[in-house]
Formats: sequence, C-alpha cells, structure tokens
Amino acid sequence: MIKYILFDFDGTLADSKDVFISAWNQLADKYKFKKIHHQDLDALRKLSIKERAKQLNFPLYKIPLVVPEVYRLYKKSIKDIILFDGVKLLLDELESRGYQIVIISSNSEGNIKEFLRENAVDSVKEVLCSSKIFGKDQVIKKFLQTNKLKGSEVIYIGDECRDIIACKKVPVKIIWVGWGYDSAELVTPEKPDYMVHMPEEILNIL
Repeated sequence: MIKYILFDFDGTLADSKDVFISAWNQLADKYKFKKIHHQDLDALRKLSIKERAKQLNFPLYKIPLVVPEVYRLYKKSIKDIILFDGVKLLLDELESRGYQIVIISSNSEGNIKEFLRENAVDSVKEVLCSSKIFGKDQVIKKFLQTNKLKGSEVIYIGDECRDIIACKKVPVKIIWVGWGYDSAELVTPEKPDYMVHMPEEILNIL
C-alpha cells in the first residue's frame, strides 16, 4: 500500500521555466552558451540532456560549475514562479487522504522551502535534495532506508527521463506528468509506469 508520495519540484509542481530561461540567458554570455528563446522550448523538450547540451553549446562537464550559479539566480526570482494549475488542489486532496508528501529534487532545499512558504503550501512534510542532477536514485534509496519503507510503499511523480531512470534503479514506480520539461515522445521509450496530462489523473491512479 502506498504511504508516501514523492514529488519532483521543477516542471512537476512548480512552473519555473521562465525563471530558468532567464537565469540561463544571464550566464550565456559569461560561459559562451547559446541563449534559449521561448520559441525553442517545444524542440528542446524532445531532446535528451546530452542533445540539449550540444544544441546550446554547453559542455556537460561544466554542470557542477554552472548549476549552483543557475540556482542562485533562480532564488532571486522565486516570487515569479507559480504552481501549475490544479497542483495545490491535488496536494491538499492527497494530504486529506492520508498520504505523506515529500519533495525530492535537484534544486536547492532553500529555494524549494522559500517557494512553499510564498505559496502557502503546508502539505509537504519533507524536502530532500540531491547536489547532483543525476543523483535522485541515491536520495530515494536513503529515504526508503531511513523510514524503513519498501519500494511498493512509495510512488514518485516527475516530468523528466532522468526521474524515470532514477526510479527504475531503486526501484519504485513513477507517474510521469506531461506538463513539465520532457516531452511524451522523449519519455515513452523509458517506459514510465504511468503517464498523465492533468493533475486530477494522479488521483485516479492512486
């Protein structure tokens, strides 16, 4: 029986794409990256991280250098980030049904907690973050061990291929959401357990 719902943050709960684009573009001149324009987003959603990096002239070995700077700029624009439509109602309903809600993200804990305060979201019981964008499986494993949980007692909700890959390593089941950063064409080959396009569909699955 599922006891805990684990959520990704950016692209799943929070619509932060405009803030990310702004932060990226502020760093583009400094690091000689290609800037992102809104008309590029649909095409980028269909590309893997490696393909996006190539398209944007971004060497992946620079991730540890650049990501902290992106999140520092992100923090300055927290008030410009919003919850996706229907997400607040979803979180409140999950809490009313007795589920424990946890966020596991590669964003920073400080950014997420500030966003939750700004948006009066008090249904989230814990925020856990990975310092590596490909390290979520380790955070999930540690969470299960700390709380003495089986994989069948949690489900993860995320929007990217890397979320699906992380969950399969643990393993725990994952619900992919269609309003985030990765397109259905990109994630389908990774075979998420469930695919949804509206928050209320998550309730039907649970």
